[in-house]
Amino acid sequence: MSSTMPLKAIPIARPSFGLNEEKAVLEVLRSGWVSQGPRVAEFERKFGEYVGAAHAVAVSSCTTALHLAFLAAGIKPGDEVLCPSLSFMATANAIVHAGASPIFVDIDLSTYNMDPACIERSITPRTRAILVVHQIGLPSPLSEICSIAASHGLIVIEDAACAIGSEYKGRSIGSPHTTMACFSFHPRKILTTGEGGMITTADEKLAARLRKLRQHSMTVSDLTRHSSSQVVTESYDEVGYNYRMTDIQAAIGLVQLERLDDMLARRRQLASRYSQRLSKIEWFVPPFEPAHCRHNFQSYMVRLKENAPITRDELMQELLNRGVSTRRGIMAIHRELPYRHEKWDSRLPRTNEVTDAAIILPLFYAMTEEEQDYVIDCLEQINVQLRTGEAEKLNSF
Repeated sequence: MSSTMPLKAIPIARPSFGLNEEKAVLEVLRSGWVSQGPRVAEFERKFGEYVGAAHAVAVSSCTTALHLAFLAAGIKPGDEVLCPSLSFMATANAIVHAGASPIFVDIDLSTYNMDPACIERSITPRTRAILVVHQIGLPSPLSEICSIAASHGLIVIEDAACAIGSEYKGRSIGSPHTTMACFSFHPRKILTTGEGGMITTADEKLAARLRKLRQHSMTVSDLTRHSSSQVVTESYDEVGYNYRMTDIQAAIGLVQLERLDDMLARRRQLASRYSQRLSKIEWFVPPFEPAHCRHNFQSYMVRLKENAPITRDELMQELLNRGVSTRRGIMAIHRELPYRHEKWDSRLPRTNEVTDAAIILPLFYAMTEEEQDYVIDCLEQINVQLRTGEAEKLNSF
């Protein structure tokens, strides 16, 4: 390993905040209302308008959004929910939180999303729902999956954690295309509130139930109670949860929402530059965008071909030696201890292939072309040395 300091320090991601976000937070702090209140209600309304959803319900994270979505949809202990293993742990955890069992389905190698051709064979008499994941912002094949679900009487819910601003057949993800769609506002996401999530739905009754469940199943919200000119006493009709978003977070989200189109355009521009330059590295498989989808490039992920002259982990280390942070590609949930079982390895060959060979490169709104060029230059230099048989010099930059 080289003892010299890298020329650059490029993070894998960096949230983008400006003076307007700071001002919005200060206004909330000075208002005296910092918990779930008027800013949350405004954020819900404007988010729903942006994606084209009749109802939007803000919560504390995408994980809690998924949990509430399953409860509102009637998922219960003993049920099975189909989902990809190639996803973050929260996808399966939320199913388990609802008392159900995740049944992992393999993916399409070109998109990394659930393969509709693998769904039918996974359906059993206990199957109640399909959890679709729009992986790293690329929409899943919703038409095919919803058709299969309809033929078996199954509920479809979207894990749209990464998919704000993405489109499927000309419609925004979250419109929603299914019963409910759940979003994340984690700092790795394009629109961030630090933590937080949102559920969108076209069903008014579902939205009303979600709003109650997120706030201990309180029959009257704090905002309604404190805004009333008469004394209002709430009641609690069932066991609920404290999954509320704060007005501080919502204030940030409102500003981020105003900037979203610009942030999306910048990410697509940077992704295009990556794809153009990295096409010269023959052992890379670049991202694929089907004609009927619009990718938001929440992450830029490439896959190393089977005959690559370097392993994924070796490449990550070589880049880190040069100051470039990366992440392994999407994890395989079935390889983690809570979900590990020998049956999954034989059922999920493509999931295993991708999780071993994919790498996420730095991409964020404020990334300069100079920073991106440095990342690309490092990759090109590594490729040249590998191609010319000078692998022993890889660590000597």
